[in-house]
Amino acid sequence: MTAQLPQSQTTSSSDLYEQDFYLWIQTTAELLKQGRLTELDLENLIDEIETMGRSEQKALRSNLEMVLMHLLKYNYQAEKRSGSWRATIREHRKRIRQALEESPSLKPYFYEVFGLCYDDARLLAADETELDVAIFPEQSPFTPEQALDPDFLPEPYITFEFGAKRRDCPTAPISNNI
Repeated sequence: MTAQLPQSQTTSSSDLYEQDFYLWIQTTAELLKQGRLTELDLENLIDEIETMGRSEQKALRSNLEMVLMHLLKYNYQAEKRSGSWRATIREHRKRIRQALEESPSLKPYFYEVFGLCYDDARLLAADETELDVAIFPEQSPFTPEQALDPDFLPEPYITFEFGAKRRDCPTAPISNNI
């Protein structure tokens, strides 16, 4: 028994796409299942498939930016570290890991956009921390592998105040005799 197409006979596939997207999806899926390929709205189907690919890339970038921004915040505002920041890092790493497991072909794209994502994360971190963007390194202090590593958290930088200027230095043993 062949399933009934949800589309009415008076509406073309391309018109249906514009009028009722969900019904267009159901109709297109049914046409594919029935092998009625000549009746497909190929132009919109191709566009939707390409959009799905771009959506996966966009989600990967967004999650990577969140990881990198929070790693920067974690690194440069040690005194404000919270469970919320660690949870955000963990959640977005999980999303990246799942995306790469479900679509391994995204891995080269991950490496390709890593630097661009860091650039955006740097600006976001400056906005959120209200620190000058120049405080954050121009090149990522984290490797792509560290960004994905569920156990990696950066060592803190200690920020000293000197009037209106700020100077950052890597964490060093703190002596009580300062």
